[in-house]
Amino acid sequence: MARLPKRKTAARALVDRSRRYTIEEAVDVIKKYATEVSKFDETVDMAINLGVDPKQSDQTVRGAVVLPHGTGKVVRVLVFAKGEKEAEAREAGAEHVGAEELIEKIQAGWFDFDTAIAIPPMMGQVGKLGKFLGRRGLMPNPKTGTVTMDVARAVKDAKRGKVEFKVEKKGAIVHAPIGKTSFEQDKLVENARALLDAIMRAKPTSAKGTYLKKISISSTMSPGVRIDTASVSTSK
Repeated sequence: MARLPKRKTAARALVDRSRRYTIEEAVDVIKKYATEVSKFDETVDMAINLGVDPKQSDQTVRGAVVLPHGTGKVVRVLVFAKGEKEAEAREAGAEHVGAEELIEKIQAGWFDFDTAIAIPPMMGQVGKLGKFLGRRGLMPNPKTGTVTMDVARAVKDAKRGKVEFKVEKKGAIVHAPIGKTSFEQDKLVENARALLDAIMRAKPTSAKGTYLKKISISSTMSPGVRIDTASVSTSK
C-alpha cells in the first residue's frame, strides 16, 4: 500500500473519527485540512443520511434551496421558452434560451449548461429529452422550481446559488454542495444550516422515527467529518 505524504498524514490527524462535531467545529476542521493539503479551492459537500425508505413513493425527499452565500460556482443557465418569456429569461441572465433548436442540440449531444429551466407549455416537447437530461440530473421539475412561468426569478435563483437535492434510493442519502473551502467559516455554516432547514421542511409525513440519522461534511480531498445530529436539531 502506498504511503501518504507527510503533510496529508498530519492533516488527517485533524479529524477525530470517534468524535461528533458541531457544524461550526466541523467547518473549522475542513478549512484547516484544506490549508494543509490542497493547492486549489475545494468544494465543500454535505451528506445527510435520512430515516426514510426512498423506495416508497410517499417517502421521497426532494427539493431545492437558494444558499445564502451561493456555491462559489459560476452557473450556466438554459431556459426552454418562447415569446415574451424568452426575452424575460435573457434579460435575467440566462446563457441559452430557446425551444426546438435547443432540444435538437441536446439530442445531438450538446450539454454546455449546468441547470435547465422550462415554462410549463414547453414541457410536452422537453419531455422528449428525459433520457438525455434525466441521467445528468438536469431535467426541469416543478418540485425544484425549474418548471415555472416566473423564469426571471428561476434564472436569478440559479445564478445566486440554488442547490437541488434528492434522496438516493441506495442508502437514503442526500448529497449537496454548500460552498468552497475559501469561504469564510460563518458563510459555510449558514449555507449548511440553510440546506438542513430545507431538508427538514421536505420531511415526508409518512417518515417515522429518527429523520436526521447521520450528517457529515467533507471537501474534495478531505475525509468526512461527522456532525452531532443533536446539536443540529436543537440549534437556532
